Amino acid sequence: MAQPNEMRNAHTVPLRDLFQEKFAQIICYPRLDWEELERRIHEMETLGIKAVSFVGEKKIGEISVMGKGCVGIVLLAYTEDGKVAIKIRRVDADRRDMRHEAEMLRIANSVDVGPKLIDFTQNFLLMEFIDGRHLPSWLDDIKGEEDATIRTRRVLREILEQCRRLDEIGLDHGELSRASKHIIIDNHDKPWILDFESASTTRRKTNVTSICQFLFLKGKIADQISDITHYRVGESIIPFLRAYKQDQSEENFSKIMKVCRLTD
Repeated sequence: MAQPNEMRNAHTVPLRDLFQEKFAQIICYPRLDWEELERRIHEMETLGIKAVSFVGEKKIGEISVMGKGCVGIVLLAYTEDGKVAIKIRRVDADRRDMRHEAEMLRIANSVDVGPKLIDFTQNFLLMEFIDGRHLPSWLDDIKGEEDATIRTRRVLREILEQCRRLDEIGLDHGELSRASKHIIIDNHDKPWILDFESASTTRRKTNVTSICQFLFLKGKIADQISDITHYRVGESIIPFLRAYKQDQSEENFSKIMKVCRLTD
């Protein structure tokens, strides 16, 4: 159950107050339609949403949100059971509903990847709320701490293992080669892969190879990781990624983990 003090937070808005234009423009982003707003608020009621909070690192005008992408806006919301994350389909999205993303997330959940899918409707995807920081911010925050190297290696190992599980079940995330916004680290140093809107079960699986390119080859993240771990993987990983691309065996995955120094 959501705590009373949270529900009274100045940023928390009951559904009845979403008819205020400044909030309505978020629920029907980027083109406000009052009839559509009414339909969407009814959908939120069917999902058990009691209120939403306009908090987060992103801004739409003067309003804060947790996430903003080509398909949806992500807000913190409250049900009788407490906090949840709700993804709202943009009115100009290139898809009619949230079914595809819900199905992709459900498949990822089957191997313990991604926030738990709770429910979905045409315009909303309700998920477990993960309180954490995006990977680049997390790396910045722990840099210089005594146990930073150990913690970073542990997180990297778990990220690669999650990607391996996705490869094994034939689900390709689709955006892990630019994963700055798609991985968050929670308060227990557990990484979470987010945003399965571009995922597919029909194209070639590239989760492990894509995430390794993002984490260990050129770029800001690779620099952050090498600074903390005192080891740069760099181009030494390329032959192992090529081998894994040809044969996604456990042996080839283990070789990738070894060259990244992520084995025990």
